[in-house]
Amino acid sequence: MAATIKDIAEKAGVSIATVSRVLNFDETLSVGDETKKRIFEVAEELSYKKRKTKKSLVPKIAIVHWYTALEELNDLYYMSIRLGIEERAKHHNLQLATYFYDDFEEINQDQLQGIIAVGKFSRQQAEEFKKAARNVVFVDSSPDSERFDSVIVDFERATERVLDHFIAKGHTQIGYIGGRETYREHTEKLDDQREETFIKYMGERNMLREDAIFIGSFTVQDGHRMMSEAIAKLGDNLPTAFFAANDSIAIGSIQALHEKGIRVPEQVSIIGVNDISVSKYIFPSLTTVKVYTEVMGETAVDLMVERITERKIAKQVTIATKLKLRQSCR
Repeated sequence: MAATIKDIAEKAGVSIATVSRVLNFDETLSVGDETKKRIFEVAEELSYKKRKTKKSLVPKIAIVHWYTALEELNDLYYMSIRLGIEERAKHHNLQLATYFYDDFEEINQDQLQGIIAVGKFSRQQAEEFKKAARNVVFVDSSPDSERFDSVIVDFERATERVLDHFIAKGHTQIGYIGGRETYREHTEKLDDQREETFIKYMGERNMLREDAIFIGSFTVQDGHRMMSEAIAKLGDNLPTAFFAANDSIAIGSIQALHEKGIRVPEQVSIIGVNDISVSKYIFPSLTTVKVYTEVMGETAVDLMVERITERKIAKQVTIATKLKLRQSCR
């Protein structure tokens, strides 16, 4: 028997109305992230699926997210992109529906004018989206720039800016702690522009230390694990600076350094990427590359409007970044 909203409410210890509003992303609902997380966890545990609406009103634009709702709740980067899309859609008076990885099949194609796909998608997935909607815009990936609009970040320039800063501060021993992602439909690892640029930049200057490159996932937990591994493996040869591929990794790395009595930034400097909201509040506050995620979402909607109004040629927009100097680097 299929799980119901009532089942979720009983197991999560909240009201049916709260479950309904959380699962439908009601922006006016004021509940904490822990409550939302608990509701999504119970919904996943019970394999809850939304029932298809019988109403005649069909949203004209769909946001398709490569994460599940629970995964997005733990990743402020993609949540911020989605919020940017939603705010800009209001400006253009667009009707929106949000679909996550685990409910792609629920997309109602009737009267659907476009899909904004948020995350990493393969060419095969791009073709599936094209069958569902005439206009497709990708955010944070570009599976086929000849055919589809896309909004991407210039991570190559961002990485170069970080390394320029480290070297200007006198660092000659620089490590890298990063992550890799995979497409959902298979296990192929995606190349990461930050890692590739780091290796190229440092190699060209004869400064590359392959023993100081650590790759895992983009989480606080893996940041802590990888830095702990670096400390144990490298000992007195630990680099004086590390570039962390995102803020979550950087935060976990700083925690591991604190636990081993290694002072940040006096002994090891750290720079992250994203400038998530908590970055300025950790100790020491995190120097990081600000990625304008909400602008990414807003730009995707603008591209979609252009497409709907008959622009024919594919357009790729690259969003610039900015180095935010704080206390974790000297």
